[in-house]
Amino acid sequence: MAEVFYAVPQQVMAVFIFIFGVLWGSFSNVVIYRCPKGESIVHPRSACPKCNTQLKWYDNIPLLSWLFLLGKCRYCSVSISIRYFIVEFLTGLLFMGVFLKVGVSWTLIEYLIFSWALVVASFIDLDHMILPDKITLTGIVLGLAGGALNPERSFVPSILGVLVGGGFLWAIAYIYYVIRKEDGMGGGDIKLLAWIGAVLGWSAIPFVILVSSLLGTLVGVSLLIKSKEGLKTVIPFGPYLAMAAVIYIFWGQELAHWYLNIFISGV
Repeated sequence: MAEVFYAVPQQVMAVFIFIFGVLWGSFSNVVIYRCPKGESIVHPRSACPKCNTQLKWYDNIPLLSWLFLLGKCRYCSVSISIRYFIVEFLTGLLFMGVFLKVGVSWTLIEYLIFSWALVVASFIDLDHMILPDKITLTGIVLGLAGGALNPERSFVPSILGVLVGGGFLWAIAYIYYVIRKEDGMGGGDIKLLAWIGAVLGWSAIPFVILVSSLLGTLVGVSLLIKSKEGLKTVIPFGPYLAMAAVIYIFWGQELAHWYLNIFISGV
């Protein structure tokens, strides 16, 4: 079976993987909108949130429908958020990038599922400041299953990733609560990092923590400057953990070596 894929030029495969990702990105929008509400992600069919008109199949073609309709509902002309387009394009881009990075492999299947779920989790966190257990706990289970079944990975780094990732953030949250007597980090973030560890292994955890903290700090400082709430400004941390995990997949090893070379040469 694998020989069939290897016979197809990589550029052609990359285009097909991108289209496949865009289709899953369209489904991502459904999950992002309905999951926090506890609604079914299967039925009913998508409808305009303003006029409640059920959309035709040609109104739901990923990327193209939004462009052809100029970001408006065909029936009531209400504006449709460009975020639908962004989620679809981002998912397609991630799918294609992962394929070009790891090629046809068992790890590709894991990373495609992982990337899709990270997009969904990130946008839900941005909207509602929550990371649903349905996503994070399922991700941990799938990550551990991948560590046990994927011949290109092993189970020990996977289980250690759960313990190190989840344990580290749990300890930080506990210490913060003891000192400040208030919650500083949600349980969803703890489960998300445990899930990342289950998929990428324990060795990825320091990188993910460092990069997500840097990203969160940069965005947090800019929000503090604009906001009147000062240090009370609350930002979701899940998207930064997700971005750091994606960065690790694509450039983690290279960035780690670059950093170590600078540090060692500096010593």
